[in-house]
Amino acid sequence: MAGLSLSLLVVVGLLAWHVLVPSEYVAPAPDRAAHRVDPALATEALHRLEAAVINDDPAAARALAPAGDEHAADLLAAVVDNAHDLRVRDFTLRYVDEEGALAADGAWQAAVDTTWQLAGFDATQARAEVLFHFVDEGDRIGLAAIGGGGRQSPLWLADRLEVRRTASTLVAVDGSAAEADAYAKRAVAAVPVVRRVLPGWHARLVVEVPRSLDDLARVLAAEPGQYSNIAAVTTTTDGSQAPDAPVHVFVNPDVFNRLKPQGAQVVMSHEAVHVATGAATSATPLWLLEGFADYVALRDVPLPITTTASQIIREVRKDGPPGHLPGPAEFDTTASHLGASYESAWLACTVLAADGGEPALVRFYREVDGGTPLGTALRREFGLTERELTDQWRARLSHLAA
Repeated sequence: MAGLSLSLLVVVGLLAWHVLVPSEYVAPAPDRAAHRVDPALATEALHRLEAAVINDDPAAARALAPAGDEHAADLLAAVVDNAHDLRVRDFTLRYVDEEGALAADGAWQAAVDTTWQLAGFDATQARAEVLFHFVDEGDRIGLAAIGGGGRQSPLWLADRLEVRRTASTLVAVDGSAAEADAYAKRAVAAVPVVRRVLPGWHARLVVEVPRSLDDLARVLAAEPGQYSNIAAVTTTTDGSQAPDAPVHVFVNPDVFNRLKPQGAQVVMSHEAVHVATGAATSATPLWLLEGFADYVALRDVPLPITTTASQIIREVRKDGPPGHLPGPAEFDTTASHLGASYESAWLACTVLAADGGEPALVRFYREVDGGTPLGTALRREFGLTERELTDQWRARLSHLAA
């Protein structure tokens, strides 16, 4: 029995010695699957993309994509090529903060303060927080994608573009060379249309054409369907209301490409008027803003008024003339009779031009755009009150519908 006890003591003693006496420590192997969000490495990747754009180095941009991700590599190279063709300047990227959770594969998203400027066309920088998509690869961070997430997604950061340039126009199209040529032709033709009425315009017309309506919504961070009824919109490139923000024309190809050639040109000329007059950040009443743009665009188009005002004529025949000039509700991009609202605004401007002449209409527009109360400018240029203008406009509509 004593021998058994001694054996037990020896075993216990050996166990205690192994537990209590220090021995050589072997560290566990690192867990390669444990990913992390690393703003410092992400910032380094962003700075490398900046450098690739500045140095016109597509190969350096491709190297920033996650390993084996050819789609991301192609996108990043396209960003550099687009920047070259568009002459992008003042391109900067600043990591702001991550959005959402880190995925199991090491992917995450972050808002990145982005600035850019198109040399020769944009007078100032555009600035927007753009969503960048990163992937943790251990000792580096890969750039997987750019844009989305309900944020502004600049077209030149989204895909390889076809670019066409003249001294007064710059057109960027996410489409074929033939499509780019067609849009460029419309843009070039729009410049003299505007200058016939506004000869002092120093034309700097930029037109951006995404691949589809959905892509347009992505570029402008718009609600789904917000622009489904319109062929184009003129707005600031960064979504701001800053009076000096760059302003471009953005085309909805799903609608624009269904237009007949003459209609497509009228739309492009209309949007060029908005660029020339700074309409994107103007507080001018919408009937004057849109009516004046159509007045200029349609001024020398040889179409009968039964064609250019067909929708509002049809509405007046059905419901009588509207009680007031069209406002925000009538110009809502999702409104069912949006075309009729544009036509009625155009007719209001033709009434004024017929009454006081085109120079008076131009002066009236500029006064109101400059902050003069509409009623004051109306009396000064035409000797009319707002009520008298509305009555003349309604009488014109009734006459056309008779």
